[in-house]
Amino acid sequence: MTLPRGTVVHPELAPFVDKLPPFSDPYADIAATRERFRALLAATPADRSGVESRRHEVVRPDGSALTVEVYRPEGTGGGRGAALPAVLHFHGGGYAIGRALPGQDKTAIELCRELPAVTVAVEYRLAPEHRYPAGVEDCYLALEWTARHAAELGIDPERIAVTGNSAGGGLSAAVALMARDRGGPALAYQSLCVPDVDDRVAEEPVPADADDAPDPRTNSLRTIRLAWRHYLPEGAVADAYAAAARATDLSGLPPAYVLVCDLDPLRDPGLAYARRLMDAGVQVTVRNVPGAWHGFELYAPETRLAKETTAHRTGHLRAALYPAGSASGSSGSAAAGPVRS
Repeated sequence: MTLPRGTVVHPELAPFVDKLPPFSDPYADIAATRERFRALLAATPADRSGVESRRHEVVRPDGSALTVEVYRPEGTGGGRGAALPAVLHFHGGGYAIGRALPGQDKTAIELCRELPAVTVAVEYRLAPEHRYPAGVEDCYLALEWTARHAAELGIDPERIAVTGNSAGGGLSAAVALMARDRGGPALAYQSLCVPDVDDRVAEEPVPADADDAPDPRTNSLRTIRLAWRHYLPEGAVADAYAAAARATDLSGLPPAYVLVCDLDPLRDPGLAYARRLMDAGVQVTVRNVPGAWHGFELYAPETRLAKETTAHRTGHLRAALYPAGSASGSSGSAAAGPVRS
């Protein structure tokens, strides 16, 4: 693996470096890329124990349908028990892939079980067929739908959060801005994991020196450049709802969790966004994963580093949605223990 001078891979992750697949342009044949992703998901089905789900069609302004899948702990529907918090999950995948199979959104299932919470997986429109603002408007529409149907979904409307990885993190940040600017629905928290919040990182020159160039198999500047090129309309300049870092005012946003990885080109933009949130008076927790690349958990899910990273993210989300003194309904997992920043 070729990494910039002075870069150190975390010892736990070193054995997985040579298992990284070779780089290929996912947009060269987007249909084939999505099919390979679906086949990979089908080969590793999710553990749905203790979780049930139902798919819903949300009508867009133009009459077309947005699909959302609502996951909930078994036995909590139909008005049974106290209202649960809700988490809207926006999947990653460069704004173009990453959609889970029906009933198989692993992140939504894990959050549903571990928090516990009602989780809403949003099947937003994908680029390049549907460029900005289609995807983010779908995500905001899903938030409005969730808040509007809080009573029948058994959701506490005061405890709704958004979360996502990579492009999903960027969409989460954008939806938080949209909710503030459009007068709601109010969000209790935004959990931004390796978020893609600034299109300007794609304008940075890619180092020509092989000793200084990041391994193309990781999330390189080239990959980020391709994602933004296919997400934004041709010739368009991103605004704050496309790239949250473009926003000039970050005040009045919900508390945030920002996770970044040491070897990820999205690290510095993510940290810069977290700092700007702090400067605007927003409560922010920041976690940097040392010696890790973008999406390392997919390749090394059983490592202690991956498990600790997931537990840290989940623990802070739980603490936000179950403030001190409230009943957490904790599953008793490692992620339910004391949270340390």
